[in-house]
Amino acid sequence: MILARQLSHEVAVTQREDQKKKTRAALLDAARALLMRGEPLTVTAAAREAGISKASAYRYFSDPALLAAEAGLHLKAAPYEEIIGDAATLRDRLVAISLYFFDLAVANEAAFRTYLGLNLQASAQAQDGKTPRRGARRIQAFLRALESEPDLRPEQARSIAAALGMATGAEAMIALFDIAGLSAEEARALVAETAEAICDRMLP
Repeated sequence: MILARQLSHEVAVTQREDQKKKTRAALLDAARALLMRGEPLTVTAAAREAGISKASAYRYFSDPALLAAEAGLHLKAAPYEEIIGDAATLRDRLVAISLYFFDLAVANEAAFRTYLGLNLQASAQAQDGKTPRRGARRIQAFLRALESEPDLRPEQARSIAAALGMATGAEAMIALFDIAGLSAEEARALVAETAEAICDRMLP
């Protein structure tokens, strides 16, 4: 009898955990859909999109910036091998990564603008100095490429990855489109030229 009650309790706990995972996943899917459509992302809007009560949604995400951050981090990026393609040299791989993440931002412009705006808002309002980190995927890709260069010290690789990361992605897209007034083609060419220049300056 005791064993039966214990098993029943464990089953109930597992079912609750599974339901929590499904609810969280549904909210993230809804948030991604809103981002992709360029619509305002709030916890209430995500709950409505997912068919989940607002009260339930706020138990998982009380801050829309955190919801946007987690949803934005899961905007699908290609595997590293696909990103670099047939690039033979380290320089070619670094340029390929720069162009890939710029192209990803342009292809999902509305989503990235919404995500970046919410992230910046969270940063401005943060009292503990902690905000969701963005841009980690591109930095990881650059670092993976740089692992093939035996003459680079870890701190050098991090500096190169940071410089390249600064010059691509949604931040570069916004600067080149909104401030410099470049077309998509002109901006893409400049991202490639900037990556080449960083390689010229920083690679051994």
